[in-house]
Amino acid sequence: MNKKQIGITLTELRGDESRLLVAEAIGISNSALQMYENGKRVPRDEIKVKIANYYNRSVQEIFFENEQHEMCC
Repeated sequence: MNKKQIGITLTELRGDESRLLVAEAIGISNSALQMYENGKRVPRDEIKVKIANYYNRSVQEIFFENEQHEMCC
């Protein structure tokens, strides 16, 4: 997924929850979460794991779901 698609997914997952509440629960700043949701930045891998754990989803589902992977060999 591209940054914009990731942002849309993160915003949908957050739903009606406060951005500040979610950011604090994940252990990131409110402004960082805002940048992720606005498609301005993509979180580092360790933050991706924290976000996935918070939403009880896999990193693959949130950040890579629509990407096609080529099989080797």
